[in-house]
Amino acid sequence: MLFIGLTGSIATGKSTVSSILASPPHSLPIIDADILARKVVEPGTSGYNAIVKYFGPTTPDLLVPVSDSMPVDGVDGKGRPLNRPALGRRVFGSSEERKNDRDVLNGIVHPAVRREVYKAILRNYLSGTWAVVLDVPLLFESGWDRLSGVVMVVAVKDPEVQMQRLMARDPHLTREDAQNRVLSQTDVRLKAKRCEARGKGKGVVIWNDGSKEELKANIDAALADIRRSSPPWWNWMCLLCPPLGVAAGAWVYWQNIQINKRWKEMELDEKAKL
Repeated sequence: MLFIGLTGSIATGKSTVSSILASPPHSLPIIDADILARKVVEPGTSGYNAIVKYFGPTTPDLLVPVSDSMPVDGVDGKGRPLNRPALGRRVFGSSEERKNDRDVLNGIVHPAVRREVYKAILRNYLSGTWAVVLDVPLLFESGWDRLSGVVMVVAVKDPEVQMQRLMARDPHLTREDAQNRVLSQTDVRLKAKRCEARGKGKGVVIWNDGSKEELKANIDAALADIRRSSPPWWNWMCLLCPPLGVAAGAWVYWQNIQINKRWKEMELDEKAKL
């Protein structure tokens, strides 16, 4: 089974690409890390309890306010849901304090999400699907690119396009809030460069500065190329002969380790030239 690692940055259109990949004619199963990240911090979970314990004392509005429809202990008695805008203001930004808080939050959420992803991968492998999409905003940062046979980055060339889309999507954000959220993530142009550096057949950049029709055409062309490099017969061989599947996965993992080493060397060379 081929892992297609899908990533991008905030407001670049990654969710739109994910939706297109999940729809006919592609109909690929999507493992969405954002959805899983919400699941693992629902009231009553260990992730929720850890967030409330760390951020609660210094973030008075961390939970949604009490109202006629929201009791003090939440609808089901497990606690009120997290107030995401308030938590976002606490962790998004470029200051050291914000970076530290973001690291704490990631340290709570990422391990729980990773466990859920592994469960979903196993379910899809047993179903015999030829490929599964790992929709992970922090694909490179969290190391999921090492498992991906192909990495797909959704990017825009103009940073202002990204800002405008974000503020249109989340009108409650000020321009400063939007800018903090954009700056808190790795520049998507850098992600695109890293993706291209993986080489032909291993990295695909989907530029999304145009219309949805142009975006869909780019995706269709990319999937046709990917499908040719991962024919159905190979998927069935790996499913019917698990040792072969394990060996193929180990080979992809080793290749990606080497790819990441070359990227680090390229980064060091670029810094040395400055």
